[in-house]
Amino acid sequence: DPNPPSSRAQALAGRAALEPSPAFPIPAGLISPSVPTRHGAAKNEDTSKTSPFHLDLWFYFTLQNWVLDFGRPIAMIILPLEWFPLNKPSAGDYFHMAYNVITPFLLLKLIERSPKTLPRSMVYVSIITFVMGASIHLVGDSVNHRLIFSGYQHHLSVRENPIIRNLKPETLIDSFELLYYYDEYLGHSMWYIPFFLILFIYFTGCFTPDEDESRMPVSALLLTGPSSLYYWYLVTEGQIFILYIFTFFAMMALVMHQKRKGLVLDSNGLFLFYSFIITLVLIAVWVVWLWNDKTLRKKYPGVIYIPEPWAFYTLHISNLHAAKESL
Repeated sequence: DPNPPSSRAQALAGRAALEPSPAFPIPAGLISPSVPTRHGAAKNEDTSKTSPFHLDLWFYFTLQNWVLDFGRPIAMIILPLEWFPLNKPSAGDYFHMAYNVITPFLLLKLIERSPKTLPRSMVYVSIITFVMGASIHLVGDSVNHRLIFSGYQHHLSVRENPIIRNLKPETLIDSFELLYYYDEYLGHSMWYIPFFLILFIYFTGCFTPDEDESRMPVSALLLTGPSSLYYWYLVTEGQIFILYIFTFFAMMALVMHQKRKGLVLDSNGLFLFYSFIITLVLIAVWVVWLWNDKTLRKKYPGVIYIPEPWAFYTLHISNLHAAKESL
């Protein structure tokens, strides 16, 4: 043989030395189409992948919503004023601070539990905006609720309140209106828009082709009531019905679209979807009940008439208590 094996091996080695090679050779077994590249290629989704009902997260989420959000103004009113002077943060303020930390953490954990790949950048920006908006609301809401002890009435506008309308100079009234704007408009918008956006993003990953997975366990059914009631409070007190209804319509549209593809909601998606449906029923009952209230009608003159629970409280409940005490 004119070319013995040793000579051929040397020739192949020399040819390989002349060919360019990567600076960091990667074993072929480590390269997989499921690994995202730096150019943003998403991993292949397995539509059959689903997750069980997140009882722990949904329970903690519902509990902290009731205690830290709904309960904060109640704690502020019930606890003795001597413990929390008017020139210091109230108990409700500390509740709000805890809410601003725990809620985004639980939302992030929900996103992590999703079996689908969700847009992380949008989630992170939404979380940052949520914390900023909730913090703005913390300051404005703290002052507005502390004004109750001075006779402020939430069912009246800022300028119509007896303790505000006679302030001198009148520019002070503008300052209180600015505070109200930060509390009720800017704070609520930056708080609730990312909140519902994150829930909707999570909802997009709650679909499965297995109809056996489209069932709610007993624990989910038991949590649906408290969850729906809290969303009713959130929508009415936050005056965010338009945001809520658009989110709900987007959920309905997504459910119908995915149904054509043979996908149905899993237990987590059903829990969220049914909570929103019951919330809509509760809002309708609330509006019908207070439909002929002339005082509240004056404060909410727009096309969408949805009174705030705290406005109802200061108008009817607190005034009733004051009348009984005077007797």
